[in-house]
Amino acid sequence: MSHRKFEHPRCGSLGFSPRKRSHRHQGRVRAFPKDDASKAPHFTAFMAYKAGMTHVLREVSKTGSRLHGKETIDMVTILEAPPMIVCGLVGYVETPKGLRTLTTVWAHKQSEGVKRRFYKNWHRANKSCAFKKYAKLYEEQDGKAIKRQLDRMRKHCSVVRVLAHTQVNKLGLQKKTHMMEIQINGGSIAQKVDYGYSFFEKEVPVDAVFSQNEMVDTIAITKGHGFEGVIGRWGVTALPRKTHRGLRKVACIGSWHPARIQTTIARPGQKGYFHRTEINKKIYKLGKAAKADRKGEVTNWNATTEADLTLKTITPMGGFQQYGVVNNDFLMIKGAVAGCRKRVITLRKSLNPVTNSVAREQVNIKFIDTSSSMGKGAYQTSEEKKRAM
Repeated sequence: MSHRKFEHPRCGSLGFSPRKRSHRHQGRVRAFPKDDASKAPHFTAFMAYKAGMTHVLREVSKTGSRLHGKETIDMVTILEAPPMIVCGLVGYVETPKGLRTLTTVWAHKQSEGVKRRFYKNWHRANKSCAFKKYAKLYEEQDGKAIKRQLDRMRKHCSVVRVLAHTQVNKLGLQKKTHMMEIQINGGSIAQKVDYGYSFFEKEVPVDAVFSQNEMVDTIAITKGHGFEGVIGRWGVTALPRKTHRGLRKVACIGSWHPARIQTTIARPGQKGYFHRTEINKKIYKLGKAAKADRKGEVTNWNATTEADLTLKTITPMGGFQQYGVVNNDFLMIKGAVAGCRKRVITLRKSLNPVTNSVAREQVNIKFIDTSSSMGKGAYQTSEEKKRAM
């Protein structure tokens, strides 16, 4: 097809059809990892917020690779992950039609962000009524009603999950928290219930769920692009110059019979804002929050490495574009993560664990780029810029 001005193979998997807008804003865990009673009870998911991307320089220690012992540059995504708070416990029983909720136990005190999640219009709501009756169960008869529900859960349930919410108010993005169910794996049912109940109204940091060099799954809503034509949505070939009635179209949309347009034909419509799951993405770094003392001096420089002793934090000069400053714990994940900046990302322990060389490799980061992402990026810190200028 050397005479054609355009040439492009058809792309876009039909396995994701129909390509409709997601009706939820946060990623939903449709399946949790398989339970292993021999392990200690542990959480299997977490929620973080996408801040932006940068690149790191690391030494490859993957045996058998051509880059073994050499340095390489990898693109990484920074997810800000303030500690989550456990606010409830849910028990499920197995039925022929799947899992069914047996009972739900809520914590004694709930934050305002959780209460906002249950109201459509918080401004008009009677804010003193939320969870008011339920809180009395802890005060009446020394909480016997709550203990009875927990005993019922220990006796009948086969799956135990905690209700946890993010502290999005620490990021300054919004006031309404994001909530999710996190399954507890490991141990017996009684141990799971006791483990989940022990975290009521307590913070769970991200390093209590995941570890460095671990492979995780990311579940998120992709970046939305609105209504797109067939070339942007499916990548079909543009038609030649002399085509009648348009170039960016599908020339033949099907045969005479069957007398209908088949689902395999590329058609214009929604592009992006889809619910997508990516499996086995490696955690390069679990960083703690950059803390400051009373004088305002930073005590934890979380972007300093053994090879790069420059005192700097993970936030680039001028902040992450369209996000700002990362003040809480963060994860550094290899490659891109679905979704736009400020969007909540659900992280899950790997559903299909792999034991290949990528999973076994211990990442050794030598340098983390913190130059401004808005310009040329010549300086890593403001002090370095002052010295140069």
